[in-house]
Amino acid sequence: MSELGREPPAAGRKRGLGMGLSALLGSGEELAGPAADGPRTAPIEFLRPSSLQPRRRFAEDELAALAESIRAKGVMQPLLVRRIAGGAEHFEIVAGERRWRAAQLAGCHELPIVVYDLSDRDALEVALLENVQRQDLTPLEEAEGYRRLIDEFGHTQEALAHTLGKSRSHIANLIRLLGLPEPLRAMLERGEISAGHARALLAARDPLGLARMVIGRGLNVRQTESLVRADGQRPKAPARPKDADTQALEHDLSHRLGLPVTVQPRRGGGTLSIAYRSLEQLDGLIRRLR
Repeated sequence: MSELGREPPAAGRKRGLGMGLSALLGSGEELAGPAADGPRTAPIEFLRPSSLQPRRRFAEDELAALAESIRAKGVMQPLLVRRIAGGAEHFEIVAGERRWRAAQLAGCHELPIVVYDLSDRDALEVALLENVQRQDLTPLEEAEGYRRLIDEFGHTQEALAHTLGKSRSHIANLIRLLGLPEPLRAMLERGEISAGHARALLAARDPLGLARMVIGRGLNVRQTESLVRADGQRPKAPARPKDADTQALEHDLSHRLGLPVTVQPRRGGGTLSIAYRSLEQLDGLIRRLR
């Protein structure tokens, strides 16, 4: 969706995602917070990004392309802002930070704005809704937006899918990416693997090791899925036999406690497990330990 304009909402679009959606889609419906005044302009230096902005990455080449468009056509869609407490005529950007950044590159001195009286909660919801509808978010940014809309505002995956024109499986699959280990998240952010690769690797026993193999071999998503399935079917390496001292210790503890005891040495330590079959046995063990 272009930064310079918005398509009109589809007929019969279902409401229910809060006050932000209608403003962002240009439906003509009023925001929950009344507008302080109509469209106007403000000096670009009087605007600042919001700390609530969920988007953290702004690709330089895309900003440069948008700046070139702004030089030719200007900023046609006003930025949605709210006043900064204690700062007369200074504003925080709720929606439109990308346009603000590109306008600076284009050498603009003033930008069109619409001022609304919004709480932090409303401002965050608008920013999230504006971001998840964009086409150039990274998969993790989009996933985080969905997660916050669900966790912080009580929206369901079904409602988000219907109102944002996404499939429920698309939303569910993206949210799953938030469970990736940090090294895989970094690979995904750098574009070394795709969201499809990442979803397949979630089921792997060694996702990081397989991810490196995928990158090294240049595997596509289907090949990655096959690799994960094959890895899951490999027999596990047999456990190393315990030494005689460990076995003797297990036998002695089991005899003293009257319960099966397992000692599992590991590098720098280990675990000791005591099995019981009834609450009476557990009570007896606790009495012994006390």
